[in-house]
Amino acid sequence: MELSHPQSVIRLNDIKGELERLEEKPELTADDEQSFDELTREFAEVDAHRRQLERKSALERVRSATQASDRRPAATQVRAISGSSAGDYDTDPILNPDSVEECRFRNPWDLSEVRTFGQSKGQVAREMRARALSAVSKMGGANDRVRAAATDIIEKWDDGDGRIARMCLATSSPEYLRAWSKVAAGKGHMISPEEQRALERAMSLTDSAGGYLVPFQLDPTVIITANGSRNQIRQVARQVVATGDVWNGVSSGAVSWSWDAEGAQVSDDSTTFAQPTVQVHKAAGFVPISIEALEDEANVTQEVARLLAFGRDTLEAAAFTTGSGSGQPTGIVTALAGGSSEVAPTTAETFAAADIYKLDNALPARYRAGASWLANRAIYNLIRQFDTNGGAQMWERIGADVPPELLGRPALEAEDMDGTFDAAATANNYLAVYGDFSNYVIADRVGMTVEFIPHLVGANQRPTGQRGWYAYYRVGADSVNDGAFRMLNLATTA
Repeated sequence: MELSHPQSVIRLNDIKGELERLEEKPELTADDEQSFDELTREFAEVDAHRRQLERKSALERVRSATQASDRRPAATQVRAISGSSAGDYDTDPILNPDSVEECRFRNPWDLSEVRTFGQSKGQVAREMRARALSAVSKMGGANDRVRAAATDIIEKWDDGDGRIARMCLATSSPEYLRAWSKVAAGKGHMISPEEQRALERAMSLTDSAGGYLVPFQLDPTVIITANGSRNQIRQVARQVVATGDVWNGVSSGAVSWSWDAEGAQVSDDSTTFAQPTVQVHKAAGFVPISIEALEDEANVTQEVARLLAFGRDTLEAAAFTTGSGSGQPTGIVTALAGGSSEVAPTTAETFAAADIYKLDNALPARYRAGASWLANRAIYNLIRQFDTNGGAQMWERIGADVPPELLGRPALEAEDMDGTFDAAATANNYLAVYGDFSNYVIADRVGMTVEFIPHLVGANQRPTGQRGWYAYYRVGADSVNDGAFRMLNLATTA
């Protein structure tokens, strides 16, 4: 038998799949019985050949180690025995284990190789994390930006039990990507047993009652992080990854320092810690497509992922501005309305240049260095008209478009903020927010779920010739420190 060790392992897996397929048949024909017997005999032969190769490799490794030990210094010998060295000692292609520390795995998605015996939960989680990082570098259907974003998410937000790493491993494998693509294209009947197992493994990680998790490399959270959000609040807000229904943070007031005399007891300079929370809410979307378009689409998987990411970004832009906080994220305007962060206009019911300076003066200096403006484009255009010299009094740069900085700070756009106001209005007119948006937290829960709807029906309950994807995910947002912002309310009197 001339098979190499990798070829032997592949053949053993193929035989296993064929035997399982025969076993699923309700009744075997004579030919099936013969095939079953032949496959069983071949499995025994190939397995014996595999074990022989492994014995030879093990013996060769022992010989190499004993020969090299006489030539290496004592310190080097200790490193070789402990397995902590890299270099030329990690050369055995069969028995030498992959290096978890260096994140090198021949197949990071093969969790049967995970070392669990005698390992703590933390050690297993670290290996899962290492495998996930290796998987990101190898996963298909991703460009360098997506890989960089996925790596950043795992390195920053993978929790102690490796939940995000496990999700990445379960949903980024080639088998899962192929299976999900078939499901997304309405070809679930073409899924192989190996792909079905990949789907089942991923479904065990979610508490949803149906649907399939979007492949990690196609998850809108990863794509938006990689390509940049059109929603400018997300660009400057503090983004975190939540693994539960609520994100819990830690905040405190300013630390109180003091001058203490030599030999004197230090004063009580302790600060008070708080635990702000951000509730995570469910959002859902639907993408319909005609049967003809589905059949003609060259790459429906990538197209669905792009549409889902675009729709999510659009939905969130409104929620992060004026979201009610009830069943949806709390928008920055909602969070600040009615609180001490509101600033009245200099002249009641009048919007003037002095109000912009007043807003800047009202923000504490410790937040001003990282502050940004947020307003509707129409409001920025009004501000440009305050100065008859063309805006040089306020704007950092004047060009054909809205200048990027106002009073030396970034000017961000939000279409959902007030763009017009009535000088005699009794209602609130929230024209501008100014502050450090790192104190506005967006909590993303990685893992969008998609269900394929094979037929849409019309009012008469007859098929319309369309299919669709029902997608849902969870996200939350809120201000964790209202003192870091100031908001101009034109309806408030001075």
